[in-house]
Order: sequence, then structure tokens, then C-alpha cells
Amino acid sequence: MKDDGFYLNCVLESGKRMKEKYDVTGMTCAACQAHVTKAVSRLPGVKDVNVNLLQNSMTVDYDGKETCASDIVKAVSDSGYGASLKNEKGKEGRQDVSLKDIAKEQADQLKRRLILSIGFLIPLMYLSMGNMWGWPLPEFLSGTENAVSFALTQLLLVLPVMFIDRAFYTNGFKAFLHLAPNMDTLIAIGSGAAFVYGIFAIYRMSWGLGHGDMDLVMHYHMDLYFESVSMILTLITVGKYLEAHSKRKTSDAIRKLVNLAPKTALVLRNGQEQEIKASELLVGDIVIVKPGSAIPVDGTVISGSTSVDESALTGEGIPVEKTVGSRVLTATVNKTGFIRFRAEKVGEDTTLSRIIRLVEEASGSKAPIARLADKIAGVFVPIVMSIALITAAVWLLLGAGPEFAVSCGIAVLVISCPCALGLATPTAIMVGTGKGAEYGILIKSAESLETAHEIDTVVLDKTGTITEGRPRITSVRTAGALTEYELLADAAALEKLSEHPLSEAVLSAARARGIVISQASDFRTVPGEGVQGRVNGRMYYAGNERMMRERGIDTDILKRDTEAFSEAGETILYFSDEKNLLGVFSAADTPKKTSGEAIREFKEMGIEVVMLTGDRQKTAETVQKQLGIDRIKAEVMPGDKDSVIQELQAEGKKVAMIGDGINDAPALMRADVGIAIGAGTDIAIESADIVLIKSDLLDAVSAIRLSKAVIKNIKENLFWAFFYNSIGIPLAAGVLYPAFGLRLSPMFGAAAMSLSSFFVVSNALRLRFFKPRSGSVNKDLPAGQKEAMIEGNLQKAEIEAGRTGTADSGTANKEAPDEEAADKEIIKNETKAERIEEPEEALKEETKQEIKTEATGREAKRTQITKMEETKMEETIKVNGMMCGHCKARVEKALGEIQGVESAAVSLEKKNAVLKMSETVDEAVIKKAVEDAGYEYAGIE
Repeated sequence: MKDDGFYLNCVLESGKRMKEKYDVTGMTCAACQAHVTKAVSRLPGVKDVNVNLLQNSMTVDYDGKETCASDIVKAVSDSGYGASLKNEKGKEGRQDVSLKDIAKEQADQLKRRLILSIGFLIPLMYLSMGNMWGWPLPEFLSGTENAVSFALTQLLLVLPVMFIDRAFYTNGFKAFLHLAPNMDTLIAIGSGAAFVYGIFAIYRMSWGLGHGDMDLVMHYHMDLYFESVSMILTLITVGKYLEAHSKRKTSDAIRKLVNLAPKTALVLRNGQEQEIKASELLVGDIVIVKPGSAIPVDGTVISGSTSVDESALTGEGIPVEKTVGSRVLTATVNKTGFIRFRAEKVGEDTTLSRIIRLVEEASGSKAPIARLADKIAGVFVPIVMSIALITAAVWLLLGAGPEFAVSCGIAVLVISCPCALGLATPTAIMVGTGKGAEYGILIKSAESLETAHEIDTVVLDKTGTITEGRPRITSVRTAGALTEYELLADAAALEKLSEHPLSEAVLSAARARGIVISQASDFRTVPGEGVQGRVNGRMYYAGNERMMRERGIDTDILKRDTEAFSEAGETILYFSDEKNLLGVFSAADTPKKTSGEAIREFKEMGIEVVMLTGDRQKTAETVQKQLGIDRIKAEVMPGDKDSVIQELQAEGKKVAMIGDGINDAPALMRADVGIAIGAGTDIAIESADIVLIKSDLLDAVSAIRLSKAVIKNIKENLFWAFFYNSIGIPLAAGVLYPAFGLRLSPMFGAAAMSLSSFFVVSNALRLRFFKPRSGSVNKDLPAGQKEAMIEGNLQKAEIEAGRTGTADSGTANKEAPDEEAADKEIIKNETKAERIEEPEEALKEETKQEIKTEATGREAKRTQITKMEETKMEETIKVNGMMCGHCKARVEKALGEIQGVESAAVSLEKKNAVLKMSETVDEAVIKKAVEDAGYEYAGIE
């Protein structure tokens, strides 16, 4: 009787395009897989069927108008196997998978069968082979006069082995009756034929003893084949056990991912903390996570701060700082602080569940390279059975005895191995995709994994893929009497109120130098130009060259610098007061630390690297020179990226597109392999074939290297499977016997068959030792390379202007100045006013005088700063709970924001912080700042 649920499913899903997963039972080899596929494919409305022998599962894509789940289950049942719609595990299904380890159950069951089989095989082998080795036998079993007793004793010993391993017979003959013979059918027929021959021999010996024909008795006395039956079944069970044990290892990656998710969660409901199952969490729940606990679902931090170890998902070992508003992910570990977050993605929607789903789907999919093996596996068993019959018939026709002919036929049946063909591809794909997931490389399908090894051209989107995706201040040049430190402090105060990306770059540079940012007033944004506002009562302007021209600010004093920046493809931010240019900042979207190394790795593999960008040609050429990119296409409109991919494909290239934005989605889909940066948009990720969780280009290199390793492994497996069968079958059939006297007995055939599958799975397991190449920090930009380029451009500008480089070009971009460096900078910048004495400077006399006056006006301020530096107080405090560089940075930031604290130098080794203060700070304020940052204040040293 059919389950009403299936009929309900048919009604509910009528008219929908469905893609469902089923559990399939009874499959033992590639032939079974092929028969199930064929049976379901015949159903109307079925678009695609993917049967996975390793996972004992099946995914069916079908039209709900024409068929439904009950039809699919019936088709599988009619072909001799069992099927059931995979239960919707809901929220706790993923976490319960580890409790239902089918592979482990199979391995344990086979182990029990093997131990029992060996227990009966040993005395049987002693009895049947003892005479050959001169071993003693009981008197009632010795001699031809006791031949029947000898044979019956062997029969009694082989029957338990046949019963223990009866699965070969039940599955094999069931498949045969459904006209879908499989590997079990070969074993059942082969061992069954040997058993029947042994029974026949007993009857012949009985007849010989009854009629006094002792020659007939002697002929069959040592030719019973019962030991062959037992040995075949036991050896095949050995092979099955080793195969099951190895197959279990292939899914280790998925099992590890499943076990990462915590089983319980601490939630705040009705004002009370409650510990509940993680599967019971709902969207909107407030989840509490204490130090050392794993995060149960995805969400956003609403209170507290901490550092989180995300290595389980990304492979990145350095903990990531999390504060209010930060995203947290399932299975990551809270290291130090106490946080609360709002659950946003639960159950099957969490990042971990999505990763597991992607890995499962990829490991269950078929690569094009497997199609030939699948086609052969579908007809392999009938062909082998035909060869066995022909072998026996030919030897009989050639005059060989029946036992020789039967022995050759049985050997052909038991040596043939469709399993090696069926396991060659899926084992390698499962291990390969699982290994990729361990390193944050999610491969969506076996087809994309196979295609990736053929890639000869990689197209990279610049912004966010090659570069950080946000501008960073790369150089600072001052004019007049301002120091770099003063210029940056005033500019940061003004830019603090702006939302422009360059504003964030200025603020980041100021914070990196430990500058306490003041508050600006009268702030206003000037569209198309920049911003303006008052800092410490003085009006400042920050913007482009147009803003300076509109206000009559002369920018020629730093013309050589700005031309050099422009030549390097950088963006220029001018900064002035109401009368004079005070300095300029150059900003660039700098390459990621590993981009240069990744591009070199691509080129070492013979892959051409093409960069697409909407930036102007000069900017693109700068990045090209820095990183050694082969080809660039600049000023590409968002909608034209797809066309560029088509042009490359028209040249006969196999193209991989790597991008992160919405506008990259069409190109990702058009490319032979689309690779999405994990930090990119959901649309880009959905359009891609491979997703890089860590947003690291080196992972794209690793993905292609992994593809090459997997395809090489598959080819090795397929070669072995074809080679084994093409050599083993003729040898078993006795082709070499007339010339060389070589042939395989059924026992050796069974042993060879067992080891062939084990060899294929073991070879696939070698992929577990694959390791991606890790990037070296800052290897992509050798130290000083960018500065050298800018200096070279400066020299070029000077030559064109008829100069010799004697003029001072301003302050070079340096590390954050300490007090001593700042003093030197002040002295150095006092020489700025000397520029006005140069006769060739195109400055008006009144402008020169204003600069001198400005320099004099600043002197009092510098004197005041010097006095403050001399009177600074220093205090050392103890801080516990810091574990990494992120912790250090967070404590420094928290302490640096205290009123009166000029700087905070934190030491991880000493577990302390040295504070330099311009005024007395209450210890309670310091303690609160440390604890609010998530650490323990341990007093003053």
C-alpha cells in the first residue's frame, strides 16, 4: 500500500518544476546505479536524474504536472531497489546526520560478516587443502572410501558462509529477475555455479562408490569447489569492507562540517536566559554567546564586542573583531568577549547549512568525464555474463574437461568489476569538493570542477577582486608651514562629517597615526567639489582641483607632486584654508596583499590574466604594472563585461571570470567557470560555479590546482578500472593458457576483484593530502615599489620642466610619526617658506608674504605642542584576556579614545598598556574603557 503522503505530494506540487532528493537502498555497484537512472529517466516529465552510489541517494529534476514522488518511488521499486523521499529534516536535520552514519553502519555490518565468514573459511581451507600440504585429517575423512563424508563436511562448512553472505544472492538474483543484473549477480552466479558443481560432484562420487568405480571417485574427490565458494564470498566481503571503510573517509569533510554546529543555544526570552536546542531558534531571537562558546545561527551583534574564530568556515586562523552591527556566522567560536546578537538566519538558511548543501550537491553531481564509464557500466554485467558462457562453451568445444570449463567461466564472472568503473569518478569528486570546502572553496558542481582544469584565461574584475574595494591614503604632501601630522589632523576633523569614500580613507590614516580627531563646525558639502567647515575656528576646504580654482587657491606649488600622483593613477584630494593650499593627499584602491602572488601563480600555470575595470586607462595601467597583469580592458561599462568574455571565447579561450558585484553576474554566467568572491553580492554568488569564502585570489589559484588534481586522480582511476578489466577478463578466460599455461582460478579472481575497488577508493583518498598554497603577506607589492614609481614620475616631470630635482617636493609618505619624528617634521617644514625665495616660482609677492605670515603664526602653536609633549604623564596598566593582534588593536582603540590620553602602546607579551596622557585621567574611566572593550582590567603596574 502506498503512503498517502506521496499522493498528497502529487496534489500539492502539481504544476511545479520540482527538484527532490531520495534515499535509494539495495545499490551495490555501478550497474545498479545505471539501472536506477534508466528506470527513473523513462518517466514522463523527468528532466534530469542523478544517482549517487557513494551516498545511496538520488536527485530528480522533474515537472510536477506530469509525474510525482510516488511515481518515482514506484519506478525504482519496479527496477528491484528501494526508494523513499528524503525526509525534510527541517531545522535539526543537519545536526542529526552524524547520528545516522550509514557508511559506518555498513562497515560495521560487513566487519561482522567478515569475522564470521573467516571463522568457517579456515577449517574449510584446512580440510580441502590439507592433503596438498601433508596436514593430518581425521580418519573418517581420509581416503577415497570416505570421499562422500569428506565432501559433506565441506558442504556443512560452506553453507554458513553462504547464509552469512546471503545478501549477494538476494540482491543478485533479484536484480537478475528484474533484467538489471549487477555485480552481486556476477558473484551469485559465479559462486552459485561452483556450489552446484560441488553438489553434482557429491552425487557422482556416491554413484562411483556404489558401483565400485574408484577412478570416478578419485576424479571428483579433490575437485569439489566448495572452498572456492567460501573463498570467493569471503574475499568479496573483505573488498566490500575495505571499500565501505574508505568510502566513509571520502565524506569526512561533510561530516566535520555537520558536527561544527552547536546542539544547544542560550537565548533571552521573556527576560529570562534559557538553554534550548539550536534547532528551536527562531528569526528575531536574542542569542547570548559567552567566551569559548560556538555561535549557533547567523545574526547581527546588538551588544558587546569580542573576537571570533572563523577558521572553521574560512580557514583563516586570525580571529575577527566583532562589535555592535557586525555579522556573526554559525559554527564560529567566540574567543574572549560577551555578546548578544539577533538571530537572522536559522535552520537550513544558515551559512553552514548552505555550505553543507553546496558540498553535498557537488559531491553528488556527475562530471562529463564519467559519462563513458556510466555507459559501459550500464551494459557491463550482461556482457561479462555472455563472455563467461562463451568461455565455458569454447573450452568444452576444444575438448577441455567440464570442471576446467566451469572454472574458467566462474573466474570470468568473479574477476569482472563494474564497481571500479562506478567508483572511479564519484569518490574523487566527493573527496575533492570536501577538501575544497575545508579551505573555503565551495565548488557547486562536478562539471565546473572538471572544466576548471582546462582554463587558460582568467578574467579579473579590479575593484573588490584584485583591490581592497576602498581607497587608502598612499601619500601626503604638505605646503606652507603645516606638518604632515597637523595637516592630517585638520583634514580628519573636517572629513569626519563626510560620507565620501575618500573621507573614510583620511580618517583611517589619521587613526593609524594615533591622532585624536577634533570636531568641525559649519560643515557643508559642496556637490561636485568637496567639503568645507571650521576646525578650531578656522575655515578649511577639502576637495578636487575645481574646488580650489573656484576659491582662487593656487595649486601650482605642489604641481609636480599632483602630476606624479595622476601619472600613477591615484586620486588627489586638495586641502586648503581660505587663502592658501596647505597640502594634498593621494589615494588609491590598493591591491590586496595576496593579489600579486595569485597573478604570478596563474601565469606559472600558463594562464593568461586579463583585468576588467571601469576606471580610466592610466589607473588600469598602474595596476597592470604593479602586478604584472597580461592584458587590461579599461573604461569597461558594467553591461560590457559579458561581451568581453564572449570575445575571449570567440578566440578559442577557456575563460574563468572572477568577480564580486551585481554587474559581474552576467559575465560569471557567461564564462566557462564563474568564480565569485565570497564577500561579494548574493547575486554574484548565485551566478557563479565556484565561491571563495575568504575573498582571496589565491583561493582561485587553489581551486584550479584542486581541479587539476581531481581530474588527474579520476583519469588514474578510470585507467586502472579499464586496464584491470581488459587484462583480468581475458586472463580469467584462459586466453594465455594454451601458449603459456597461465590462467586464474576463481579464488584469485575474487581476490583481484576485491582489491580493484579498494585501490580506486584508496587512490581517491590521496586527495585528502591536497594543500593550497598560502600567500605571503605583502608579496604582491615589494617594499618601496610604489614610492619608486612616484619618484620616477617626479623626475620625469622635472626633466620636462627643465629642472634638476633640487626643489623640495614635500614630505614623503611615512609611517605614523612619533613625538621625535613629529619634531623633526616641524623643523623640516620650516624650510618650506624658502620656496618663495626661488625666482622661478610663479607666486605673487603678496601670496609669498601670506605664507611667511602663516609660518610665523604657526610657531606659537608648535611651541605649545612641544610644551605639552614635555609635560605628558605616563602610566602602565595590566590588561588580561588579550590573545591576538585584533585584541591589541581593540584595547589601543578603546584607551586612545579616552579624554586626555594621547597614546596607548599595548603589549601582548607583557599583557599591559603604556598610556601617555596630557592630563590626569581617573582610573575608573580607564577600567571602564578596558572592560567595555571585552577585557579584564588588572590594575596599575
